[in-house]
Amino acid sequence: MLPDALAQTTPDARAFVAGAWVTDGPPVSRTGPYVHETVTRSYPASATQIAVAREYAAAGARVVAGLAPATRADVLDRASHLAVEHRDDIARLIALELGKPVKDGRGELDRVADTFAVCAHEARQIGGENVPVAGWARGVGNTALTYRAPAGVALAITPFNAPANLLAHKLGASFAAGNTTLVKAPPQAPATTAAVVALVLEAGMPPEAVQLLHGGGDVGAALCAAPEVSVISFTGSPATGAAVARAAGAKRLVLELGGNAATIVCADADLAHAARICARTGYSNSGQSCISVQRVYVQRSRFEEFVEAMRAEVDRLVVGDPLDPATDVGSMVDEDAATRVEKWIEQATASGARLVTGGVRDGATLRPAIVADPPPDATLVTEEVFGALVAVLPFDELDAVIETCNGSRFGLQAGLFTNDINTIVKAWRELQVGGLVVNGSSNYRLDHVPFGGVKDSGFGREAPRQMIDDYTVIKTLVLRGMSIWGQA
Repeated sequence: MLPDALAQTTPDARAFVAGAWVTDGPPVSRTGPYVHETVTRSYPASATQIAVAREYAAAGARVVAGLAPATRADVLDRASHLAVEHRDDIARLIALELGKPVKDGRGELDRVADTFAVCAHEARQIGGENVPVAGWARGVGNTALTYRAPAGVALAITPFNAPANLLAHKLGASFAAGNTTLVKAPPQAPATTAAVVALVLEAGMPPEAVQLLHGGGDVGAALCAAPEVSVISFTGSPATGAAVARAAGAKRLVLELGGNAATIVCADADLAHAARICARTGYSNSGQSCISVQRVYVQRSRFEEFVEAMRAEVDRLVVGDPLDPATDVGSMVDEDAATRVEKWIEQATASGARLVTGGVRDGATLRPAIVADPPPDATLVTEEVFGALVAVLPFDELDAVIETCNGSRFGLQAGLFTNDINTIVKAWRELQVGGLVVNGSSNYRLDHVPFGGVKDSGFGREAPRQMIDDYTVIKTLVLRGMSIWGQA
């Protein structure tokens, strides 16, 4: 499917339903945010297509559950190798559909390769336990065993900002666990999603293991409510996550719902290093990441020094054509998104904040902006920016800045620059976040390390080992009158 799609001027992002690539119904065009023209077409699912997919998934779950973990692991290992092989082609699709710089897209495909490899490893680790029932009087003379069985049908709803790697996490872990997966693609990245599905099929994943449907919230809601679905993994906004939970009812959920990431820079930090890291990780993918650097709190004694150092680093970033390998910052997902961030900058500066650099918009492209010392109640401080903007604010005492950070309704990940071990331990203990990165910004993730948040940032952890726990159920076997422990 992928070579055929890349050969077309405007690739078709077909659906993959009941073992076949299909183009049912009228197509919907995706306009590239940088090129301002149609770059791909997708085919939203009808009620009939959803019904076919549900029925096929129910039957396919039994087929996939019958595959040995080693068989599933071998497929995932091959998918890892194919991600490297198709790296440049899929990165180009990402750049066209989303305006994400092609070098960042290549980096995302490197992570896809890692993610599939980790999923393969974790598939080989799935097991159970021998429960020590004879430790209690009523259990004497019996044996109890458990194993982790596939949940059955999983639903993966992926976002646009990292469409390849977040799909690799959800689909890879689900298949490693022995499930079939319904994939609902983001409307902004239909061809990228189809390319990853085509990749795993090329790797040998049986058609019973995956189906791909396109469409908007109505398609997602119908799939969430499907009784065949046992577990849902969703990445997106808190509002949509709440809608997913309502539609899902009594199903297991893994929800990653965004953030308002803070990074704290203490007086003892290597300021040049901190400024460079915050500049590089605050604007990658135009800041469209749930852990992108959004709020940087700098100890007041070094505040102006940091602002100037970060301004110099940001001004070095190359803004332009996402297909140019030299580009650091491409466009945002669409013009509405860029206009929203531009408006938030204007609101903050009208309230006394200082625009240090950037903030100029050209269509969907916003030059990376630094806003210094905005009011604490400014929208760009309290809400998730999800754009090419970083706010820098001063702080005096560690206790106070931790309290400020914890005042957010989000709690996904934070960064901390310091060399003081007491500060590190205190921040790790007291910050209300799912993860803390020391001497790095909030925007750092290893795909085999537990990742997820608290409060409105969701629940569950998105790393292959933890996701396999969510994608499986514990099944218990009790052998009455048969004991390996002795009878008395």
